[in-house]
Amino acid sequence: MQYNSALVTIATVNFDNLVNFYVQLLKQEPKKLIPNVYAEFKISDLSLGIFKPKQNNELEFTINSKSPLSLCLEVNDLEDAIAHLQNLGYPPPGEISTASHGREIYAYDPDGNRLILHQSH
Repeated sequence: MQYNSALVTIATVNFDNLVNFYVQLLKQEPKKLIPNVYAEFKISDLSLGIFKPKQNNELEFTINSKSPLSLCLEVNDLEDAIAHLQNLGYPPPGEISTASHGREIYAYDPDGNRLILHQSH
């Protein structure tokens, strides 16, 4: 089997709020936008989609605060990324930790989806 691309999507009933957060976080407008339905951002080779589930499917996408999935974003300057999140009103709740691949910090988007920002050694 051959794969041509990969896409990570986030479902939300707070569509405009979440899209606005990622516009500000990623400092870019969506590459694709269907108002109140779907927005897609390009981050290097990754496509990040945000969609509003149909009303009869909303319960399936109810936020689980213990989700094992994370959106990991590698940054050049971790302190700058933390300051940017603070300016957006979503400061990381913890401290910077050191992992095998570098320094990282956990943060959360307006819907509570986990973001891991990391800076390589």
